[in-house]
Amino acid sequence: MSVKTKSREDEDLIAHGWPEDVWFHVDNLSSAHVYVRLRADQGETWDAIPQELLVDCAQLTKANSIEGNKKDNVTVIYTPWSNLKKSGAMATGQVGFKNDKLVKRVYVEKRENAIVNRLNKTKVEKYPDLRQEKENREKELRKRERIAAQEQKKQDAKLAEERQQLKWQKEHMYDELHTDDNMMESSNQDRDPDFLDDFM
Repeated sequence: MSVKTKSREDEDLIAHGWPEDVWFHVDNLSSAHVYVRLRADQGETWDAIPQELLVDCAQLTKANSIEGNKKDNVTVIYTPWSNLKKSGAMATGQVGFKNDKLVKRVYVEKRENAIVNRLNKTKVEKYPDLRQEKENREKELRKRERIAAQEQKKQDAKLAEERQQLKWQKEHMYDELHTDDNMMESSNQDRDPDFLDDFM
């Protein structure tokens, strides 16, 4: 999870998020932007976030809203990073959505201090170069795709070779039967004209 309390940090995450990032914010109140990076390789998707993680994110979002932290019964909204829309007319840190149907809501009745305290104990302050992290990730993805394409090409070549061998075998399976020597042995052209007399 990542909590961005400064508008400039929000802008960096908006610009350099990953497809598996999910954005959280207290609805209709000023609050920090909370991001969670799902493990797509383990099948996690934004629309099926485990309930415990969803509650943690909602509580952390509420706790990092000056107004929301003081109020009970707030709604936290969340959406995939790819659904965030930023236009030049918007204030720093402000976002819209490309598709409102991709925005979900979670109701938070009240602050759960046990959850917030547990999360705060694991807090680590970092200021990563988000642009560089994204470039490194994309470079790694391109490398994986290239390796996968090379593997597929090898498999396709092997399969084509096996098919070619089978085709050749089918076309030539009777070649041994039709050699000149075999044809001469089975031919009755050079036999004694009386060879049928032995059968009587």
